[in-house]
Amino acid sequence: QVRLVESGGGLVQPGGSLRLSCAASGSIFTIYSMGWYRQAPGKQRELVAVITDTDSTKYADSVKGRFTVSRDNAKNTVPPKNTVYLLMNSLKPEDTAVYYCNTRDYSDYGGGENWGQGTQVTVSS
Repeated sequence: QVRLVESGGGLVQPGGSLRLSCAASGSIFTIYSMGWYRQAPGKQRELVAVITDTDSTKYADSVKGRFTVSRDNAKNTVPPKNTVYLLMNSLKPEDTAVYYCNTRDYSDYGGGENWGQGTQVTVSS
């Protein structure tokens, strides 16, 4: 089982920056991709950015050029953990949402998903 712990949300002014972090521990050897989704009030959860085990990335069109997803596979830490980051620049009010960390397992391990508890990002003056 994979456990996810998120950090880094908060209140920021338009044009500002934030960095979200999500540490995955437990059965991290099963993880194929790590990424971020968000859900604004009254809207469906949507993909923000994802990074695979080969560092291939995918972004929502609305965040391309402003957000950067990265991954640190620190397998030599004790206990071993993988961390995914989301650097958010030039933030807009429409980026306001709860941001959820997500991992997806390799298909050989069932292809299941794990979700973090969510962290609030509010962009407002």
